[in-house]
Amino acid sequence: MKTICLAILLATSLVASAQTKTTIVDSLIHRSNRIGVFKGNVLVMDKGKVIYKAAIGYTDATEKQILTTAYRFHIGSIAKEFNAVAIMMLKEQGKLSIDDKISEYLTGLPAWADKISIKNLLQYTSGLPNLKWGELKSDGEAMAALKKFDKLDFEPGTQYAYNNSNTLLQRQIIAEITGSSFAEFVTNKLLKPCGMSNSIVDPTDELLVARSYNNARLQSPMLYPISGWTAVTLDDFYKWEKALESFKLISPQSTREILTPFSSGKQCGLGGGTMDGEKLTYHQHDGTALNYQALLTAYPARGRTIILLTNNKQNTLYDVNKAIEDILDGKPYQQPKKSVLNDFAGQLDSLNGNEIIPWYNHLKSKYATEYGFDSESSLNMIGYYYKGKNRIDDAITVFNYNTQLFPKSGNVYDSLADAYNAKGDKEKALLNYKRSVALDPNNEMAKKIIEELEKK
Repeated sequence: MKTICLAILLATSLVASAQTKTTIVDSLIHRSNRIGVFKGNVLVMDKGKVIYKAAIGYTDATEKQILTTAYRFHIGSIAKEFNAVAIMMLKEQGKLSIDDKISEYLTGLPAWADKISIKNLLQYTSGLPNLKWGELKSDGEAMAALKKFDKLDFEPGTQYAYNNSNTLLQRQIIAEITGSSFAEFVTNKLLKPCGMSNSIVDPTDELLVARSYNNARLQSPMLYPISGWTAVTLDDFYKWEKALESFKLISPQSTREILTPFSSGKQCGLGGGTMDGEKLTYHQHDGTALNYQALLTAYPARGRTIILLTNNKQNTLYDVNKAIEDILDGKPYQQPKKSVLNDFAGQLDSLNGNEIIPWYNHLKSKYATEYGFDSESSLNMIGYYYKGKNRIDDAITVFNYNTQLFPKSGNVYDSLADAYNAKGDKEKALLNYKRSVALDPNNEMAKKIIEELEKK
């Protein structure tokens, strides 16, 4: 009898705990919406159970029609996962090798096509120039623009440069091998087998597609310089993640190949993540397109997946994600605030290295309560903004200052380490990765990078 009573009490406690977390997450999301830092759809799974699922925002710039969880969102760069998985499916079918040169599949390209392998495209190490995408309106125009370049930016396999020229050629190769368009292949061979019946490749004016817009309520046109972008619902996005975790479409070995970057801290086919043997242990990927942003974070062993989709970019998804994770872990959390990066990117571009921190502190004294100065992510995002523009020394300046402000955060040391790693300073990269792991023993990615660096 005592055993039964204890079991009932335990079950009741677990239900109450889940309800409490649901209530707190709901409060977080609604307050984030009220202060203008999040509009969109949210799915929170923990221990394999739905903790929270909601839509909060509008379908378009008129802000007249309310979003529902049935709406589809573009997910930006995360859609490149479909390229990577498709290529590995074709590899497993014996239809290509990732070491094949692209000239074996695409004709009419300059001589550099004999040097670039499919693996180079997957790891963004092709040396292909980044095109002026704003001037292009189709795959054909993009291919014609590429053909005008007679030399690469660097020798394939020697450097990393993240750009959509690699994405374009991946999709062209898939279409050439399969004899169908990339969109048809994704629909028939990826979406349908995963049960993703509500996802669409390259939507235009279809119903239930959220339209992206900025804070001035200017709506972005649904025009893209290259085709092949998949828009998903919350439920379909979760199905995609579960397909990756269960190796429904490709093997663990193939998954590992597209989860392995050219070098530590760089993007790979699946964004970023770790594997332990034949198990996917961590997966995170973010994407931006027009005023859409998306973020997926998954810890398969814990049955935890957090999906955030927005059609009103505020650069706050990582803050919202961190707060949700802290709630799930029973930790104190910080309410996300407005993004300095989102509102002041133009000023950041005009600053030189020794001007950045004084400017930031002046902004902090002026807008102390409006923006997220009390959160490490505010400077972290600025640091990665500079890193993305290859202003590595400026990124190091920002990240280093962040470690002074938040010395107990493993994440800020991880970011500083990423910047030193990008600069090629192995000694300082190792030092800060180790500091990160000391403060956050669950940082599996940092542990993996430390192991790689110590082998060199």
